[in-house]
Amino acid sequence: MNKDYEVVIIGGGPAGLSAGIYAARARLNTLLVEQALFGGQISNAEQVENYPGFPDGITGYELGQRMEKQATKFGLTALMAEVTGVDFNKEPKLIKTTEGDFTARAVILAMGSERSKLGVPGEAEFTGKGVSYCATCDAAFFADQNVAVLGGGNSAINEALQLTKFATKVIVIHRRHELRATRILQEKALAEPKIEFQWDTVVEEIQGDSVVKRLKLNNVVTGEKSTLEVAGVFVAIGQQPGTGFLVSVLPLDEYGYVVTNDKMETVVPGVFAAGDIRRTSIRQSITAAGDGATAAVYAERYLRH
Repeated sequence: MNKDYEVVIIGGGPAGLSAGIYAARARLNTLLVEQALFGGQISNAEQVENYPGFPDGITGYELGQRMEKQATKFGLTALMAEVTGVDFNKEPKLIKTTEGDFTARAVILAMGSERSKLGVPGEAEFTGKGVSYCATCDAAFFADQNVAVLGGGNSAINEALQLTKFATKVIVIHRRHELRATRILQEKALAEPKIEFQWDTVVEEIQGDSVVKRLKLNNVVTGEKSTLEVAGVFVAIGQQPGTGFLVSVLPLDEYGYVVTNDKMETVVPGVFAAGDIRRTSIRQSITAAGDGATAAVYAERYLRH
């Protein structure tokens, strides 16, 4: 396998695959490295209804596979491997993976981020079957049903407000007795008749059969155990960007996200970042795809000029 490329893309979600399409069509010798599944987080979605071009919806897995097929059609080389480190001080830049080392004159970082997990029984089993990490993606599937939102920050309250457009009742479960969300979001949530709160409470287990049916709860103040019947649970307890190997390599913000300008450029010439790992990303597949296209266009300009 070739070890030297003009462009190496790290991450195979919508941002990385879109960057791959644009880079390959620009006839750049391009390698895309993905450690898990092409399509990224979107592959977990049973139905994607808000991606342009699919009026009847499409499964997240199929969307990711179609993106990969389109990118490789134009000559992109795709590799399943984990990136273990990088050296951007060298020229060409060095990318270390579990399948060997590669060099590139330009690098596009598109590792994405993921919602922090609860780590309780049933969470993994029911992901995509009632457990969700994105109300914008999945709220419509819970029309006229009761759902729970876990968390007390801006993400959780935004999720809860989004869900009120569809659900009959939204129960916000928070381990503390007050929200961490901004005051204006708190006011909106507290004034919304569809939203109820369970304070000082944590989820100990998610139960169901083929889909989510109920939550086992524990009040952390009184120790009282209870059960809550819901059709879905939205986990919003924080995000984890996939930037662990970039610590001390690139400037990251206080949450670990990569800082870029509007051309997706980082402070290192020839290194770009796209999608959910960017500080200002809204973490949607369509915007990640746009970031990837932008990064590839400016990577080509960097290489040509």
